[in-house]
Amino acid sequence: MSAFISTHWLDILTTIIGLIYILLEYKASIWLWFVGIVMPALDIYLYWTHGLYADAGMAVYYMFAAVYGLLIWKFGHKYQQKQDEELPITHMPARLYLTSFIFFAVAWFAVYYILINFTDSNIPILDSFTNALSFVGLWTLARKYIEQWLFWIVVDVISSGLYIYKGIPFKAGLYALYVVIAVMGYYKWKSMMKKTSHVPSAHRIDNTI
Repeated sequence: MSAFISTHWLDILTTIIGLIYILLEYKASIWLWFVGIVMPALDIYLYWTHGLYADAGMAVYYMFAAVYGLLIWKFGHKYQQKQDEELPITHMPARLYLTSFIFFAVAWFAVYYILINFTDSNIPILDSFTNALSFVGLWTLARKYIEQWLFWIVVDVISSGLYIYKGIPFKAGLYALYVVIAVMGYYKWKSMMKKTSHVPSAHRIDNTI
């Protein structure tokens, strides 16, 4: 038992922190961003030592993105937001879908290119796919778009399988749980959006980037 814990202690620790993170995200608590700075700092080493180089690089991005998300949630403003009201949950504007898809496609190719040319990754397609989609997911989370949950469902399903393959069992279990919480989180945010909306929820969108 002690040998198992000694081998997987960082996996276990980051899993516990990850649970705290997803629960804070579920509640739309701004504290998620503080946890979001600590968790990827630990993940960098965990992923790198298991050959998940794109994930290790993504963890670096997560640290900086967490700072961005914190600032946006604290000081950002959306269309029809009342003065002194916290950043509201809204739908992602339709005009941003094409831009997001193009960014995702470019990021997927760029990360894939780096993996096949500069690392020994044996899962470059899926590793680069989840990381590219995570860029979009994290940005939509920072903007408090409800659709962010849909992006994370796809990322979490694939990531769970990748971590099983790479021998990171606790992280794999965490991401499997993330899938369930992401589904619940979507409906939780939808309910929260209806309660705080000044206009019908179907039309509550953000008209700023």
